[in-house]
Amino acid sequence: MSRADYYILADADPDSRELFLCRLCEKILGLGLRIYIHMPSEEDATRLDQRLWAFRAEAFVPHVILGKKPSAPIEIGFGGQRPDHRDVFINLALSLPEDAFGFQRIVEIVVQDAAILEATRQNYQRCREQGLELHRTDMR
Repeated sequence: MSRADYYILADADPDSRELFLCRLCEKILGLGLRIYIHMPSEEDATRLDQRLWAFRAEAFVPHVILGKKPSAPIEIGFGGQRPDHRDVFINLALSLPEDAFGFQRIVEIVVQDAAILEATRQNYQRCREQGLELHRTDMR
């Protein structure tokens, strides 16, 4: 059964959301899974690409913007772009695309921002309606 994980952070700023994402990617890679990170726009994908390279000096989080070479276990995309795997879909856009339900695991990182809270509540409802196994980790 597919699952959806919701990580609820105490902070309200998008910066804390991306920092948590960087640490989470390290852990998921340790499980041997591939990751697709869905961003709102090309500009956001490019910014996250730079952030993943620089977030910790001793970290190595191999990633690439989807469609660029060489391939990597973490791919960042936007719009209708999708990877060739269906392991982990991390949604940093507001709306959860319908085809995300084809992945084994969906991840949402929730910060205390009104727009993000509303969007992730709607996404949670959709995951429940799809019959996904739901997991909620409150980090506040």
